[in-house]
Amino acid sequence: MRILVTGANGFLGNYLIPELLKRKYEVIATGKGKCRIKVTDTFVYEEMDFTNVQSVNHVFSTYKPEVIVHAGAISKPDECEENRELAFDINTQGTINLLKAAIPLNSFFIFISTDFVFDGLKGMYNEKDSPTPVNYYGQTKLLAEEKVKEYVGEWCIVRTVLVYGRPQMGRENLLTLVKKKNENGEVFKVFTDQLRTPTYVEDLASAIISIIDNKANGIFHISGVDQLSPYEMVIKMADLFGLNKELILPINQNDLKEKALRPPFTGFDISKAKALLNYSPVSFDEGLRKTFEIKNEN
Repeated sequence: MRILVTGANGFLGNYLIPELLKRKYEVIATGKGKCRIKVTDTFVYEEMDFTNVQSVNHVFSTYKPEVIVHAGAISKPDECEENRELAFDINTQGTINLLKAAIPLNSFFIFISTDFVFDGLKGMYNEKDSPTPVNYYGQTKLLAEEKVKEYVGEWCIVRTVLVYGRPQMGRENLLTLVKKKNENGEVFKVFTDQLRTPTYVEDLASAIISIIDNKANGIFHISGVDQLSPYEMVIKMADLFGLNKELILPINQNDLKEKALRPPFTGFDISKAKALLNYSPVSFDEGLRKTFEIKNEN
């Protein structure tokens, strides 16, 4: 089966593509710029700007993918708030371009979305809950979701929450950034008034593969099981390494004037994924050890 992945140079792409190759899928990895995927297996890499119709049509007509995993996005909420035209072009119009190119091929379309489609007033959302985003990033992803639902072929929307894990391409995430700054004696401010169910990146990749294997349609919530604030996540990491917790300052959203609002309490009910995909995520403690490649001695 021929699978095309957008955003292949990104965090998820660097974990998903090696797993697809292990299962002997034919992978067409696409992204902006040169290939930055650290795998030795054979796959095709094509530069593709999915905001450009001609670029999309060229790649689709050349490779005729049977499955599309659309992971490419602009995902920083403040950046989306500051440059709404760019955010819409990438997150919404880019998805529309891919959907149109997929129609003649009848490709199975998998769209990676976010917990930020919710307002965060309830928390532990299931797939039947109504999305009401509080920032423009969430709005662009929800608009894209609505277009995916109109697709004439088979589709799947995968919503996920605060993905973490070992960086592959040098780009830090919350945990690795705080560790580095702490070891350098730098203060770091972390939110206490936002709750999430953080998602270990390998779990997300395995869920996507299960969706492909089972051709699972509809919406799936994919995340971890532990509901934690970013501050609690960082403190667990600090305990693991014996870091100086006095340098980790708890704050709330009102203390830091960000351009985009964040939903306070998201996190997912993953019962559907457990039942239909046999999804079984690691605990946050185990994901933390995997992130920093610490062997479990138990």
